[in-house]
Amino acid sequence: MDREPLIPKHGGYRKLKTFQIAQLVYDVTVRFCDRFIDKRSRTHDQMVQAARSGVQNIAEGSQASGTSKKMELKLTNVARASLEELRLDYEDFLRQRGMAIWDRNDLRRTELVARRLKSADEVAVWVKEIYGRYGRNGQDGQSISSISSIKSIYSEIAANAALVLIGVAVSLLDRQIRAQAHAFESKGGFTERLYKRRHSKGM
Repeated sequence: MDREPLIPKHGGYRKLKTFQIAQLVYDVTVRFCDRFIDKRSRTHDQMVQAARSGVQNIAEGSQASGTSKKMELKLTNVARASLEELRLDYEDFLRQRGMAIWDRNDLRRTELVARRLKSADEVAVWVKEIYGRYGRNGQDGQSISSISSIKSIYSEIAANAALVLIGVAVSLLDRQIRAQAHAFESKGGFTERLYKRRHSKGM
């Protein structure tokens, strides 16, 4: 009878949907911060680092899963917390500038999720498309002459797009965390497997 390997297959994080979306959030955040936030500001660094932490901890958790399900769960929770921190930063950006945060039922949210965009370039094209379609305050075809107003509208759409992507990543991470917690409770980690292996050999 085949036994469960002492160190099961692990890694493969690049195939995880959570990693893919978190990486997209990171790429989008780097572009957003470079364009709309002063590079010398603490906020710029905080947002980029929070986004990076989301990606890195998903990868590290996946790598750690071979020997420690507990560490995998801990790192995945850190990734989720980092993305939650990033979400608050985007919300603060919009709130402090009197910009709108899209309602959960906003059709633009639904459309962005349905597009399944895979790169920051694709997200940038989508933001431009939404700007061209709705213009200022959702008015189709309204002309904007002020460069500052154009930049403001672009930043509002881009920040909301990032929030949508973060929401997707966090939702997927919640599922991943529940699955990891169940696996840890039911199968244990390396220590438990090692004990069972030794016990079966009469050690």
